Amino acid sequence: MPAAPPPKARPHLKYTTTVALIAAFGGFLMGFDASVISGVVGFIEVEFSLSKLELGWSVSSLVLTATLAMLLAGPLSDRIGRRPVLRIAASLFAVSAIVCAIAPTFSLMVFGRMLGGLGVGAALIIAPMYIAEIAPARTRGRMVSFNQLNIVIGISAAFFSNYLILRLGQSGAEWTTALKLGEWPWRWMFGMEILPAIIYFFALFAVPESPRWLVMRGRDGEALEILARVGGREQAIVEHQSIRASVLTEAGREPAAWRELLAPSMKLVLLIGISIGVLQQITGINAVFFYAPMIFEQSGIGSNASFVQAAMLGVVNLVFTVIALLLIDRLGRRPLLGVGLVGIAVCMFTLSYGFGSATYTLESRAIDNLSAEIDREQLAPLLGTTFGSDVEFREAVSAAVGPELFKRHQGEFIVAAINVNPGLILLATLGFVASFAVSLGPIMWVLFSELFPNRVRGKAISLVGLVNSATAFIVTFIFPWQLETIGNSATFLIYGVFAVAGFAYVMRILPETKGRTLEELESQLVRG
Repeated sequence: MPAAPPPKARPHLKYTTTVALIAAFGGFLMGFDASVISGVVGFIEVEFSLSKLELGWSVSSLVLTATLAMLLAGPLSDRIGRRPVLRIAASLFAVSAIVCAIAPTFSLMVFGRMLGGLGVGAALIIAPMYIAEIAPARTRGRMVSFNQLNIVIGISAAFFSNYLILRLGQSGAEWTTALKLGEWPWRWMFGMEILPAIIYFFALFAVPESPRWLVMRGRDGEALEILARVGGREQAIVEHQSIRASVLTEAGREPAAWRELLAPSMKLVLLIGISIGVLQQITGINAVFFYAPMIFEQSGIGSNASFVQAAMLGVVNLVFTVIALLLIDRLGRRPLLGVGLVGIAVCMFTLSYGFGSATYTLESRAIDNLSAEIDREQLAPLLGTTFGSDVEFREAVSAAVGPELFKRHQGEFIVAAINVNPGLILLATLGFVASFAVSLGPIMWVLFSELFPNRVRGKAISLVGLVNSATAFIVTFIFPWQLETIGNSATFLIYGVFAVAGFAYVMRILPETKGRTLEELESQLVRG
């Protein structure tokens, strides 16, 4: 009787892709949770009478706990499994959305944000790890990239969700009034995350545990069955033997110590990793994403238009992330990074010029269109006075009408007084996001996975990831204070200078890693 033909890999691809997409949905929730705050900041600043540093804390608190979760998620997943940690992350996203949506106080809202940060950190580490451990080698790169793509889609979804809620709240429809969308839009913006979080939690029951984790726990039979579903029985046997040999080898060695990262041979790769980690955040990406409507409102286009333009950022981010995924293995890391950094610098200098050339003058006709709550007589001494900077204008109007009233109607005052080219501001901001999405966004994590030796890769990525998150925390925390204290123009000028300095330094020390094995890179960069 003739032997049966070997199983084809193609029928298994659908199953593996489905499992990878479900796991990668954690990236969607991470992007959504991190970016939903962009539509909220303007409302909670008034709701809770926040200072600029308190406003920055409401945004950056998520980054702080995400950093903690990144350090803890890996060891926890080694103990209880990858899938349970992803379920915990899904639960944290749901609870965070509920707490933030119903929070009666600023402190409770921040607590909710910090819970969400724990989910963000866990999903950022474990989702790509799980996909890499279950996907066949021939499709691993593409399937791991699902996570990055989902993060970008989540960011875009948050921008569009915020805009939709804002428009529905202003529609005057009976059902929107009953749901208080107009009265509490920011609560609904937070609450929208509950639905995808619940979907993710229950969808995770349809995915298996990581076969590598099962082998580590001595559950070889279960691991073999999962590998067979992923790549066929014959391939499963080969891969199972490889995993088992790797696990036995690791079991016979002492775990890598943190002090190994300080060895002289690690100096170059650590310098590259830390430089890229700092540069990715210090050029202002989280400031733009987390405060997008606030930035656009500064150009005088009004609240509604600022939300529309924020949604445009999400689309551009998505499109250019896809372009980066298509080009990164063709053109290489260095060309994309170099082009991206030049684009970031040019766009930040353009933003600085655009805001720096703006003038602010209150005329009688513009004042007549302000809200009835604003006392026109208080503004009379400012009529016809032209201010050359946003800082001077804000200080003068705030002194005239009072800080609280100015905070509630800041957008109106800017629209009434500013003389600027809003198209230039929009173009430069979109260009910045495109430049980031095609370079620093995806390339950082690719380089992290390539530069460090196998033995210390986990600890090295944790260290540079910690540096990256700490930089993100500082940038997002002080951004509102920067705008208030030194103004829009100076703030974006600083980001542009950082991009130029980063380009000059990183392009000097960074080698091209495209098409080279990890062993070749280790030989050149670590032992050389």
